[in-house]
Amino acid sequence: MSLVTEVLTPGELLELERYELITSLVVPRPIGWLSTRSADGVPNLAPYSFFNVLSVHPMLVGVSIGQKKSGMKDSLANIRELGAFCLNIVSQELIEQMNDSSASVPPEVDEFALVGLTPVDSDRVAAPFVSECKAVLECEVTQEVGLSGYNTLVVGEVVGIRLDSSLRKERGTSIIFSEDLNPVGRMGGSGYSIVDEVCRLVRPDSR
Repeated sequence: MSLVTEVLTPGELLELERYELITSLVVPRPIGWLSTRSADGVPNLAPYSFFNVLSVHPMLVGVSIGQKKSGMKDSLANIRELGAFCLNIVSQELIEQMNDSSASVPPEVDEFALVGLTPVDSDRVAAPFVSECKAVLECEVTQEVGLSGYNTLVVGEVVGIRLDSSLRKERGTSIIFSEDLNPVGRMGGSGYSIVDEVCRLVRPDSR
């Protein structure tokens, strides 16, 4: 039996303390590796771990984008200009490039070129995707929600899904084998999780 030895009130904590606690407790989090393009044609690539699936009918995903010290992040500025983005699923072999793409650089810098990846223009949405990724969600923006003076939730409808031929599906389903995708998850601080073992459990019958 677990005994609660400390009870914290978020409103009484410093902003950094709140961030460190919530991001080290809600783990692992999927990484939304967001690729966009500015109205001037400059590609942008950045990872966000405040990301998840929201709905299936329609297929919606959401990513919460904070601000940088100088103001709006390039991802959000591009999304507002062109109304589209791609979410590139991060596999283990791309973890270094994903981390490198989180560097703060000026808007005119192409992160694809910076980290050595190949941008390919989507034929469905006004955004590039990472050619080296095994799975990509191509999204059109449907809604923007201001969560605070700091974060903006961007909701996108998935209008295209790109899957590498190496990804297998479980027999008779559309479920992708996690072992093939080998996704990376975000932990607290500088930590990341790697899927090296998958536990499968059959859901019990409804009672």
